[in-house]
Amino acid sequence: MLQRMMKILANRKIKVLFYKILSYITGFSLIFVIIIQFEMEWPALYIGSAALCMGALILAACYSYFKDQNEIMENAVEQIREYISGSEDARIECYDEGELYRLFHEVNSLVSILNAHIENEGREKEFLKNTISDISHQLKTPLAALNIYNGILQGEARNPSAVKEFAELSEQELERVETLVQNLLKISKFDAGMIVMAKERENISEMMERIKKRFSFRAGQEGKKIILHGDEAVDFVCDRNWLMEAMVNIVKNALDHTEKGDFVRIEWKHSASSLQIIIKDNGSGIHPEDLYYIFKRFYRSRYSKDKQGIGLGLPLAKSIIEAHGGSIVADSELGTGTTFYVNFASL
Repeated sequence: MLQRMMKILANRKIKVLFYKILSYITGFSLIFVIIIQFEMEWPALYIGSAALCMGALILAACYSYFKDQNEIMENAVEQIREYISGSEDARIECYDEGELYRLFHEVNSLVSILNAHIENEGREKEFLKNTISDISHQLKTPLAALNIYNGILQGEARNPSAVKEFAELSEQELERVETLVQNLLKISKFDAGMIVMAKERENISEMMERIKKRFSFRAGQEGKKIILHGDEAVDFVCDRNWLMEAMVNIVKNALDHTEKGDFVRIEWKHSASSLQIIIKDNGSGIHPEDLYYIFKRFYRSRYSKDKQGIGLGLPLAKSIIEAHGGSIVADSELGTGTTFYVNFASL
């Protein structure tokens, strides 16, 4: 009971009202005692007058308090109506203490949370709009090329060499579309939290050897080298398929930005509590302006000569690496090459 009373009296205005009523009652009691003590004439008249004065003062104090409370509530209702009407800055003043002001504070907190949700929803809509625009743009190029190749094929039906050439070009464009769709699906699964890593202890050397074999034909055709260097006994607890997917995307990016005679070096180092995988090339390098954005989806540099990239390989690699508790950073110098450092906290 006492604790409940203390909570009520925490409100300064209720405390003032309480003290006023208490002082009026105390004053009346003193007057009553004086009248009885001094045996004044017509004591009933004096006591009745004092009681009326006390009642009038109490009524005046209560009226003043409830009038003030009504104004506070009206202001609160007005602020809530303004917020409902669209004013995100509407807030209820709650600078005093007490249960009522705690309620106002919670209402203000709710408004802040709703504003944050609205802002996030706006960002998500903008992101979705930009993503759809980017996907549309990325699909437009290969589909337009396919349409052109199909028209040429129809006109060159009797020329086997031309049919073969444009059939191969069409196949490349279809692969681009397939890669885009597959990467979009994978990234969407990460965003939705649908990916469950099936982690087991895997040999890093064997995984990197498989990646090398995957790109060996392309590297041979383009006159490039893929070099492996690291301890063959290093193991790491990971989801083999997903981690290889990340490394494949990084190596592919390196091959895309190197020329004939260049190399891509994959090196791994380990300590008692960490693993680092380094993918280094001596290709064209990344412009300093672009280095911060290379892990952003659909980002395309205005300095890049690559017109075929779809801007999803590196963001997907980053999502996979982070899902393993790791991190990835890039260091690059124009005309010298690029190095990706993939770090994991423990083996």
